[in-house]
Amino acid sequence: MARRKPWEVDDELWAVIEPLLPRVERRTRHPGRRRHPDRLVFQGILFVLHTGIAWEHLPQELGFGSGMTCWRRLAEWTDAGVWPRLHETLLARLRGADALDFSRAVVDGPHTRVKGGFKTGRIPVDRGRNGSKHHLITDATGIPLAATLTGGNRNDVTQFIPLLQAVPPVRGRRGRPRQRPDTVVGDRGYDHDKYRRLAWALGVKPVIARRGVPHGSGLGTDRWVVERTFAHLHWVRRLRIRWEVRDDIHEAFLSLACSLICWRRLKSFR
Repeated sequence: MARRKPWEVDDELWAVIEPLLPRVERRTRHPGRRRHPDRLVFQGILFVLHTGIAWEHLPQELGFGSGMTCWRRLAEWTDAGVWPRLHETLLARLRGADALDFSRAVVDGPHTRVKGGFKTGRIPVDRGRNGSKHHLITDATGIPLAATLTGGNRNDVTQFIPLLQAVPPVRGRRGRPRQRPDTVVGDRGYDHDKYRRLAWALGVKPVIARRGVPHGSGLGTDRWVVERTFAHLHWVRRLRIRWEVRDDIHEAFLSLACSLICWRRLKSFR
């Protein structure tokens, strides 16, 4: 059996995605050219995400449509809020399968190179080069709960509370949705007593390494899961270097990559 390409969408995944897409009715008068099928366009978007290829170089022979068609559809679906809803839907399915562990969350925020655009800034540890930051919070097993984008000059600690607040209410079980983890783990970049107090106010216990103390806090046994998830995210070429000038388009790629990780984890629990 031939191995499925990472940009090929199986029927099961498409059944999750299709209801989230906005419906576009074709005009009865002067309908113009028929709209390219959403499924093929979505596969074209995944092709760009995984390979990092420029939109104008998208292979026409694969049937995805033109690169501009795929870009326009990505922008259209981004404006319609498709990607957060997809991520939230998959998180709910994971919780229903008892695959989410809210006993602990882990945060981190590495830099990524950029070619320009909004939400960029000079990276202090990279000779002042321009860059952005991917901020991520995962559950105890490394499943991405939320991801945000900021300029490379933003301190990690300033995004500590926004990350906690970015976690959506996760359904999937009877009763109230779950949104807050019991504990959140972070490295020394999140060390500030003000943000510890804010985390406690949200009902979350902060477990953060202290600056000025010898290494060996023991948090590495918990934090490695977020680093593994970042390795999975940055395995897709479009996230290694930010090529998009529009920050919302890059955030769409980031959210879509998180959803794909959730989908693969969901399939492994079946």
